[in-house]
Amino acid sequence: MKADPVSAVFAALADPTRRAILARLAAGEATVNELAEPFPISLQAISKHLTVLERAGLIVRTREAQWRRCRLDPAPLRTLAEWVDQYRRLWDERHDALDDYLRDLKETGRDRNP
Repeated sequence: MKADPVSAVFAALADPTRRAILARLAAGEATVNELAEPFPISLQAISKHLTVLERAGLIVRTREAQWRRCRLDPAPLRTLAEWVDQYRRLWDERHDALDDYLRDLKETGRDRNP
């Protein structure tokens, strides 16, 4: 069974190395070697991270001669942001309702302890 896109993106973003790779790609395309440079792990491990990011649709890998380049594909992040936004609106509404309730308590003096 294939995971839904939001779950695949969350799973890909769960790892700090993959998040760092995406942060680097936000600045522009990079080769696999350039992406691997700051990490104390093997090129094979970086390749596995890139595969996870690619399967989640977060990056696109191309091959030009002997160079393998990667670039960020922001579309899945927009989808994720939209998904999160619906819950943000829900919590904003709940916080606003709580603020109103607390304000009413304070104004009526019902917040005082006997």
